[in-house]
Amino acid sequence: MSDPILTLQGVYTDIAQYHILQGVDLQVPRGEVTMLLGRNGVGKTTTLRTIMGHWRAKAGKVMFDGRDIAALPTPAIARMGVGFVPENMGIFSDLTVEENMVLAAVSGPIDAGRLDWIFAAFPPLKTFWKSHAGNLSGGQKQMLSIARAMVEERQLYLIDEPTKGLAPAIISTMARALRELKQQGASILLVEQNFSVAKALGDSCVVMDDGRVSWSGAMAELAASAELQERLMGLSMEAHQ
Repeated sequence: MSDPILTLQGVYTDIAQYHILQGVDLQVPRGEVTMLLGRNGVGKTTTLRTIMGHWRAKAGKVMFDGRDIAALPTPAIARMGVGFVPENMGIFSDLTVEENMVLAAVSGPIDAGRLDWIFAAFPPLKTFWKSHAGNLSGGQKQMLSIARAMVEERQLYLIDEPTKGLAPAIISTMARALRELKQQGASILLVEQNFSVAKALGDSCVVMDDGRVSWSGAMAELAASAELQERLMGLSMEAHQ
């Protein structure tokens, strides 16, 4: 792999007395969608939060675009061009959709063309622009969460289970928006439990188990092998859609 945008080398992260990440090594190719897969509780969310600086790595390197960001605060990482969509959405329910978006635009006023693209990807956000985010449906809140990360062009997006609990029509909307984001040249590291989404979007894949990377390779290779899926994750993609 030449010139990955993100590389983790021997990353260890502890949370309280628990040793969550135990030597994570992974790479995210530039301009591709990398799926981060594995059973619940193996360290996927901790990996994203460690990259973003929410949790501090005890050891190892987190190299973003050639620079070790492991010791940087979260705002500095965001300003370098990393967008983050947490599993809990991270929106401000008491603020309007517009106010949520304005707060996410750390570099200044929202670009009009960028906003038009977001409205085309997620039409409900335009409809409820002046409404409080707490009044949105679950799917609309997830749209807002992703849109907040997209409000400025980022080099890398870290996205944690964006389709969890959503209806199929909204999942299709999410997948289409992420595909368009990739077409714009962005790199994406995506945690996803919906294997049909992973298969459709993923270029490469990293599978975690017990705080370490147990396998990495092409998403197509994993998708094509039920035996590999069973060995790495204890289930097959076809049986778990």
